[in-house]
Amino acid sequence: MSKRLSALKGVDGVSCILDEVDQDTESVKVTIEGGSVNYESVEDTLRELGAVIHSVDVVASGKRLVEDVRTAQDHR
Repeated sequence: MSKRLSALKGVDGVSCILDEVDQDTESVKVTIEGGSVNYESVEDTLRELGAVIHSVDVVASGKRLVEDVRTAQDHR
């Protein structure tokens, strides 16, 4: 999976971590970094591999990385 995703145009690096295994499925956390990651290409590649996207938790863009920090809203 990581090899196929890392070969996509605009992708600089990929990390795949097996998160959970049950009787019917394997949950994999996938982190993709790159200058111009194309979501549709990622989705198509994962579909070809028999996987589906459950959720997209973080998207960051811009000239520098913006770190996530806890705020007052996070403590509710």
